[in-house]
Amino acid sequence: MPIRSASAEWRGALRDGSGDIKTESGAVESAYSFDSRFGDNADKKTNPEELLAAAHAACFTMAVSNELASAGHPPERAHTTAKVTVEKVGDGFEIPTIALTLEASVPGIEDAQFQEIATGAKENCPLSKVLKAAEITLSARLV
Repeated sequence: MPIRSASAEWRGALRDGSGDIKTESGAVESAYSFDSRFGDNADKKTNPEELLAAAHAACFTMAVSNELASAGHPPERAHTTAKVTVEKVGDGFEIPTIALTLEASVPGIEDAQFQEIATGAKENCPLSKVLKAAEITLSARLV
């Protein structure tokens, strides 16, 4: 299996420094800052938590689509939003929760089966497995 990589560089102190994030594919190449991570993001730069949310949403959406198809109900469309919460705890920061919100159009499936499959995908997608230190919630809705 492949090994994926990204790099980051930081210059200066935490609050007034700046950094750059870059993925090996070149799909992401962006600056980041203290404000983009812990402030109101007025500078409109990315941050590790936003990238984590994107990765988790992508991983989970692929996993749930695969599980639905394997159950004989390939989705016409599946859309996930992931919200990563960052909180100050003591002198540092933590990610206590990740909230996944799924909306999917899945012909011929009953809601109970859909919920069961979505919950299984939430528990078993690779990123959910590695992120178990946070409480991962799921709201799944057929549309």
